[in-house]
Amino acid sequence: MEKRVHYYVSRKNVLTWLMALCLVGSAMIRIVFACLKGSGEQLNVWTQIVLPVAATLLYVLIVLLDGKEHLYKTAIPVWLMTFFYAIRPHGFLGNNTMMLALFCVLLFFCGVVYTIVLSGRVSSPWLLLAVFGVGLGVNAWLLHDKGTSLPMLEAFLPEILLFFGCFLLTFAMRVHPGNEYHPTWGDRKDGRLIRTLPAMNMVSPYIMVTRNDSSNLFAESLEITHIDRYIRQKRREGLTNFGIMHVLLAAYCRGVCKFPAINRFIAGQKIYSRGEDIQFCLTVKKEMTVDAPETVLKVHLTPRDTAEDVYKKLQATVENAKNTPLDSGMDNTAGVLSMIPGVVLKFVVWLLKTLDYFSLLPRFILEVSPFHGSVFLTSMGSLGIQPIYHHLYNFGNLPVFGSFGCKRRTVEVLEDGTVVQRKYVDCKFVLDERITDGYTYAAFFKHYRRILARPEQLDNPPEEVLKDID
Repeated sequence: MEKRVHYYVSRKNVLTWLMALCLVGSAMIRIVFACLKGSGEQLNVWTQIVLPVAATLLYVLIVLLDGKEHLYKTAIPVWLMTFFYAIRPHGFLGNNTMMLALFCVLLFFCGVVYTIVLSGRVSSPWLLLAVFGVGLGVNAWLLHDKGTSLPMLEAFLPEILLFFGCFLLTFAMRVHPGNEYHPTWGDRKDGRLIRTLPAMNMVSPYIMVTRNDSSNLFAESLEITHIDRYIRQKRREGLTNFGIMHVLLAAYCRGVCKFPAINRFIAGQKIYSRGEDIQFCLTVKKEMTVDAPETVLKVHLTPRDTAEDVYKKLQATVENAKNTPLDSGMDNTAGVLSMIPGVVLKFVVWLLKTLDYFSLLPRFILEVSPFHGSVFLTSMGSLGIQPIYHHLYNFGNLPVFGSFGCKRRTVEVLEDGTVVQRKYVDCKFVLDERITDGYTYAAFFKHYRRILARPEQLDNPPEEVLKDID
């Protein structure tokens, strides 16, 4: 994975608050001087007052509210200020076209430097000291050279406070220790953008646009003699409701340890990795009757979870759903949507799809949505039927839907002529082929079968968890 640094600032650092004070002061001074002068032309108000004030306050908000993880987003208000400086009148440059062009090139260069540094491609923020230091020095010199009259204070005092605050913030910036990945440009709230895929993998989501266009069907029959023995053992150990669902899911998590590409998803025609967050979705009924209500639950698992970890997380979520009124986050969200008139609801769903495409859906919607996750696994055996091929959803980003049926017995003849009776469970999966290649899928399911042949290995954490490519 590409080595990057991740800068952050802490609200506990006094320099962070001094920066905020300076930038808020800069914005207030712009507003005060604008009130003293009068509103002026509408275009001038928007470009010379509203734009810099909004950019300055946005910078402060990002630093204070999200500076721990998403400090790189401050590049957005920096580029807004770059645009402001490019279009504002520059009396000290006169009408020299060449000087104005060079000034705009310098502004663009400063914006690029800031973006590159905050993206983590530079291991030292000293370049920002130069950018903000030069800006501070030039404005302070111009104010001293041209005097401290009211027009000069209006022109240079807000800029001095702005650059001084950003200069202070540079000293407050720290680098996250360790090798843990932190989000950067292009990443989503629920995944990391894969940037080093082969060209064909990057193009295929634009050719096969929807999941149902790119679904592969896979069927497997699992011999469960060892699994049944393992389930009985776990129940004797006190896991009274331990069943085949827990074994299949724990084995899936263990498979992700070796094949992390399985935990990818497609969003906005790009491929993302969930890393070690395996989001498992399932549907549960409060009672096994036709008219009993059902709800969709989501459980966060990791590749490091043992079978007991999976059991405890899943059991806690299911028991909570069965022992409380049907008011899960998804039920509440669906209830609100159901009250919207049909024509308007169609527009709302389109809007949600559009926001999801551009990674603008709020995190709470991603959390309650059963259409956003790693894998949906359902038990047809509890209904007394064999598994089905369940379609994928074109809404959301769920790439794998699996089902397993009821147990069946077969009589087989071995090579030596011995007749034996064996017990099987059939599984069927619908897979989004765009997230990885067929070789990886095949290798994953062969590894999955080997894990289930010796399920006792699920009692211990994995020795190694591989990371997906950059």
